[in-house]
Amino acid sequence: MAVATNPAEEPVVVVLASTRTVITLPDDSLTGKIVSVILQVLPQSAFPTDTVYHDYSPKLLLPGLVDAHVHLNEPGRTEWEGFNTGTKAAASGGVTTVIDMPLNAIPPTTTLWGFKEKLAASRGQCWVDVGFYGGVVPGNADELLPLVEAGVRGFKGFLIDSGVEEFPAVSAKDIELAMTTLKDTPTTLMFHAEMIPPIAASVGDAVSQSEPPAQPTGELNSYDTFLESRPPVFETCAVSEILSMAHLAPQLHLHIVHLSATECIPMLRNARKSGINITAETCFHYLGLASDDIADGDTRHKCCPPIRTQTNQDRLWDEVADADGCIRTIVSDHSPCTPELKLLPPHLQTVYQDGPRPPIRSFDSGIDVGLAHRKGGLRAGLDADICVFDDEEVDAACGGYEVEE
Repeated sequence: MAVATNPAEEPVVVVLASTRTVITLPDDSLTGKIVSVILQVLPQSAFPTDTVYHDYSPKLLLPGLVDAHVHLNEPGRTEWEGFNTGTKAAASGGVTTVIDMPLNAIPPTTTLWGFKEKLAASRGQCWVDVGFYGGVVPGNADELLPLVEAGVRGFKGFLIDSGVEEFPAVSAKDIELAMTTLKDTPTTLMFHAEMIPPIAASVGDAVSQSEPPAQPTGELNSYDTFLESRPPVFETCAVSEILSMAHLAPQLHLHIVHLSATECIPMLRNARKSGINITAETCFHYLGLASDDIADGDTRHKCCPPIRTQTNQDRLWDEVADADGCIRTIVSDHSPCTPELKLLPPHLQTVYQDGPRPPIRSFDSGIDVGLAHRKGGLRAGLDADICVFDDEEVDAACGGYEVEE
């Protein structure tokens, strides 16, 4: 595979080779940084003497990964994670593009001014390519189109308390306004789909803007207590609310972020069959962890929506594996905070946990942030974002990850 460097300068050809390469078949004539792909490993002597040549055999050459859901909390909460540390960590894991969510930074990316502040904070700090989402909050409908023009990759809103006061939840009226505002734009409207079920239809909006969920009952250090406080009906109720308004913007791409409860899957499949343009994503932690195995007091596993049962995990994998499924993307939802905020016991803050690990399975998850014409493949015309993956080293270092190819 030949890669051209900065086209504005005198081109230098860099050749990357391996006997094991995940090749993307050619299907368009885009121009970019990958010059050509050759389906055999040629020796260095086959290229001009000034060519930079690397043969990584038998390691795998993969397209650099695109993580379409991360939280880089700078400015404002850089101690949680900033551009420098977050993008450096991404690069170390073979992730060459991340898309930053609109909340946790101060200011959030809910206004054009907030977006400019975010961009200014990122300059000179990014080790990988970074895109940005905008946010939908009550009262910012007039900011949405300017943010589209400024280049955000999509928008996210919460149907439940977000956990940070500067990013409040939206009501049904806010969702309606966002859909009608964005209906003719080439963007994506995404939702954190948890919602406290209304006790009556007449209080639906009030509930969707409510305080955090009621105080849970049970032992407060028990994971089951937390899990029961965020039941699957929170997710199905929110998905139902979103689908009920999809007719307002029939061409707009709707998306459910970090889907956990598999009870939502039939709803989303039926909606897609009826012509609604909606997809979902799920996360590594939902595919690799299960509530059955979470020890009480281990707050590393606390996230919203919660990690659910092994049975739920198995159903998520089934949906990911189905080419006609509604889950089209797998993301990290990388969203760190300090150990103190996590109330993490000291003995868990630095301990490496060895032991059985779930198998890594590989599926084409797709990209839905408008970058498929540049990212996510190895073929002529795409960006030269390339990951060298040593699966033998991963197996040795991670205590027995099983890599299925």
